[in-house]
Parts: sequence; C-alpha cells; structure tokens
Amino acid sequence: DPAIEPEEALRIKRRIDALNQERTNVVEHLDMMFYRKFSGIPRLPEASLNTETPAWAVDRLSVLSLKIYHMQMEAERKDAPQAPSCKKKLEILLSQRKDLSGAIDQLLADLKAGKKTMKLYKQMKMYNDPLLNPVLYEKGS
Repeated sequence: DPAIEPEEALRIKRRIDALNQERTNVVEHLDMMFYRKFSGIPRLPEASLNTETPAWAVDRLSVLSLKIYHMQMEAERKDAPQAPSCKKKLEILLSQRKDLSGAIDQLLADLKAGKKTMKLYKQMKMYNDPLLNPVLYEKGS
C-alpha cells in the first residue's frame, strides 16, 4: 500500500519477522521429530544425504498451497483481465505441488528404508537476535 504510514509499515515488518522466526522454529522442531524417528534405522552403504530436510520440504509445500489458493481465486475471478494467464500459472503450480508431494513421499520412504540419511540444520537467523543484529545491539548501547 503506497499510502501506508512508515510507522505502520515498520510495525508490520516486525510482525512478519517475528512470524517468520516462529515458523522457522516450528520447522526445526518438526525436523527434530523426523530425525528422531529415522535416526535408529540402519543406513545402506550407498545412502545419500538429501539437500533439503523433510520439514523444510513440507514448509515449501505449505507456501506453494497458499500460492495455489490465491492464483485459483484470480483464475476464477470473472472481472480479472489476467484470468487466462492466471489459469496457465495455476496449472504450473498444481504440477509443482504434485511433484513436490511425490518427492516428499519418496524422501520419507527412502529415509525409512535407509536409502537416505538426514542431518539437522539450523537456519541461524540473525535479524531477530539482539546479540547478533548490529541494528539491535547498537541501539542498546
């Protein structure tokens, strides 16, 4: 919104940052649960490491679901001049959801079968930490 007051924009940005940190914490907690579930399974010698953890893949799936929801609304809106292009974009998003869902299912099956190994990674977000973000710790001096 171009008419938004700077103070309101800052308040909203801080709220978004806090929610993103909360989301990161939830994803990392879910990954810990997945790690515990699969850590006792013997790994095959050729077991490989996935580039993304199960919980971060599910997080991507949830973001994709939001995109699909909003794109579908635009594709079905009667007065939307971009409806035809939104329908094409919706098809792509739906295909991405199918692929990502299948990849998550495969990852979980591979972890269960010992074909994949899992490591826990922390995001190490610094912008919300008053000890690591210079803007925040310089403010306190």
